Amino acid sequence: MYICSLRSQIEALDPYTPGLSIDEIRQKYGLTSIIKMASNENPLGTSPLVQEAIARHAGDVFRYPRGGNPRLIEALANHHGVSRNSLVVGNGSDEIIDLLIRILADPDKHTIVCSNPCFALYPIQSRIAGVPLRRTQLKEDFSFDFEGLLSSVDEKTRLVFLTTPDNPSGFCPEREHVLQFAKDISKKNDHCLLLIDEAYMDFAPDEKAASLLAGHCMPDNVGIMRTFSKSFGLAGLRLGYAVLPETLANAFWRARLPFSVNILAEEAGLAALTDTAFREATLETVRTERARLFEELRALGCTVWPSAANYLLFALPKGMGSAEDCFTTLLQAGIIIRLLKSYSLPSHIRVSIGNTQENTAFLRAMRSYLSR
Repeated sequence: MYICSLRSQIEALDPYTPGLSIDEIRQKYGLTSIIKMASNENPLGTSPLVQEAIARHAGDVFRYPRGGNPRLIEALANHHGVSRNSLVVGNGSDEIIDLLIRILADPDKHTIVCSNPCFALYPIQSRIAGVPLRRTQLKEDFSFDFEGLLSSVDEKTRLVFLTTPDNPSGFCPEREHVLQFAKDISKKNDHCLLLIDEAYMDFAPDEKAASLLAGHCMPDNVGIMRTFSKSFGLAGLRLGYAVLPETLANAFWRARLPFSVNILAEEAGLAALTDTAFREATLETVRTERARLFEELRALGCTVWPSAANYLLFALPKGMGSAEDCFTTLLQAGIIIRLLKSYSLPSHIRVSIGNTQENTAFLRAMRSYLSR
């Protein structure tokens, strides 16, 4: 009889908790109309050019993709004005996070540093890899404690994760502060990579002023991750990429599983990069509706944190119910938002920025809930 004996890191693992899906809420509550504002997806859906590209290449899925995805790499190099030799692509940013941990950090020998709370995949994949994680609490206003993070870096640290704009708050530090942090890390440990996750950076009010990648000012100890899941609207196809030091990018390609980026994802990514009108409409919608939701939620008495991303973090007025009760009430009305217990924020809620109609329905449901 087989007895499954797991590694201790897996025995103690709490899995990633995704936002609820439309199908499971439809089945649970018997609803026909559901609005999902829980997973920071594109409020306008998917580009028409992307849909056409997927249909056009559907008959090619019996073929393996070309190794190294050179067409996509070339397009991304042109899009960002970076060297092809510094670019890598993966099956979502999740694959890139996982693989960089395993490439750079030896279990029980090295350490990884990140904030608390942070994107759940950093601690999850660190635990799976068996690499000790050092976490620094965010400040009360959800800004980064750069001094605290730096104090956690020593000669054993191989990776520091930083998400900007941050998840779940949307906080976006000044670029100069991030640059100084990278320089401080380099002075303390020249073997440590600062990996900056810019998944939401293009939603910032001024991307070039906030982003190291868009501002073309990347120190040699910095890597930048981006994704096609958000402003490009390809979350379901799983496509991420990173700009890395060239030596590390070369190691990534040697270690990456072959064909992890499939044909349809690659063709969709190429089409998404050409549809500048769709992407500009997405960014305009998010920025306009984000400002609207921010003001409307504040007018309802909620505490709302400033955000440069495509979501808002908020807390209910005191004495007006719990985050979980609000979440459940909105679910019953067919609106999915995000509880943040997995971020150790049980009193907070995160809502993705939807389109105008979705945001109006959300605000209507919030007014109804708070006026009970």
